[in-house]
Amino acid sequence: MTDGDALIAHAVIGADGRIVEADARVLALQADAGGQADGVIAVPPIASVARLARTLGIVVSRGIIVGGDRHNLDLWVRAQLDGGDVKLAISGWQAAAPRVYSAAHLSARTAILDELDQDGIWSCDAALRLQSVPEFDTAESSAHLPITALLRFEPDEDGEIPLLDALVGLTAFVGQPAQVRAQTGVRILMRGAPVHDDAGRFAGFTGQYRWLSRNGGVRAQSPKAAALAAPTLPTGIEQSLRAPLDRIIRDADAIARKTDGPLRQDYAGYAADIAAASRHMLGLVDDLGDLQTIEAQGFAVEDEPIDLAEIIRRAANLLGVRAADRGVKIDASDANDALMARGDYRRTLQILVNLIGNAVRYAPTGTAIWVRLEEDGDLAAVIVADQGHGIEKGDQDRIFGKFERVDPGEPGTSGLGLYISRALARAMGGDITVDSALGQGARFALTLPRDPVA
Repeated sequence: MTDGDALIAHAVIGADGRIVEADARVLALQADAGGQADGVIAVPPIASVARLARTLGIVVSRGIIVGGDRHNLDLWVRAQLDGGDVKLAISGWQAAAPRVYSAAHLSARTAILDELDQDGIWSCDAALRLQSVPEFDTAESSAHLPITALLRFEPDEDGEIPLLDALVGLTAFVGQPAQVRAQTGVRILMRGAPVHDDAGRFAGFTGQYRWLSRNGGVRAQSPKAAALAAPTLPTGIEQSLRAPLDRIIRDADAIARKTDGPLRQDYAGYAADIAAASRHMLGLVDDLGDLQTIEAQGFAVEDEPIDLAEIIRRAANLLGVRAADRGVKIDASDANDALMARGDYRRTLQILVNLIGNAVRYAPTGTAIWVRLEEDGDLAAVIVADQGHGIEKGDQDRIFGKFERVDPGEPGTSGLGLYISRALARAMGGDITVDSALGQGARFALTLPRDPVA
């Protein structure tokens, strides 16, 4: 081993997000962050690099700053996908000098944007969740949604995706074409630059865009957009609830992860409980908004070709950490084979996140949830099956009712998820059915029309 090798710590992160093996220095960081030696990686910037390497399927190398027990550490992380695992090589291990970026520095970083003949602006946080809603967003207020829920990014003239390259290198980008999902034929060209917080940490992108095509110059507004233009909660109430809940979640998560320094573990646990309760309340706000949306006169969904396998992969990825925390495996092996259907990409993802999330909730520890694709004539189906306690025959229709729950005393649910999911499925020309028996788990089937072109 060379002197250089001695300065590199290694770790392997499994497909479920848990540590498979790790050097002592990585385990020390894990412990400082309140995590277990064999638990889900609890150091946020390291977890972010690992997730990025898994999502993109490429080697990701990035400098990060991690809060240690006595001072911040300036590290360099290299993450590489190896089968189902992500292998990490972490070097540096130097005390990080405090970095505060002045307004002049931030202005210089974003000066490149001023040259664009712009039609509008956009911005997102470090997780690519929208912060400012672009003018072309006619579907709904997309703040806090991933930018990919609004846009479908296209390769540029060189076959590259500039935004992904910028995300890997934390650099500015230009010439990113994208389609607006909610408006057929509407395309934009984007430019952006990274922004940082006062400590110098990556905080997202800010940018501008201009139109490439606007359906013959006329800004499109789909029936779905018109329906969603109506308020989903009394005027001002949704934002009044969302803003403080977002702040509580953000601050509680930071305390729970000990990002500002060491903290007694019981206090970190209290903060984690606060964040979980606030997420539950935010979920209720979202459910009530969706409820009023689907019941609005003229509600409609988009009709576009969608790959159910791709949406399964996305849903499984979103729920991976939750499943791992409960000791449950999501087996979505069929997601390797494309199955094209007709529907609304974002709404189908919402349905599958609900169905798989419910299965994670009810599946016993140590069991698996199966997600499979099936073809039935003109229909394409996604089957979600668990090994939970099952649903009695007399309750199988009732669970799709508004505000209905099998166990009214069960905490953590609004009784709206299945009602909203079935309404969305039927709006897309499909349905959701259940087959279950007590003690034998439950099998939910989402069906959608197959894409005749595929």
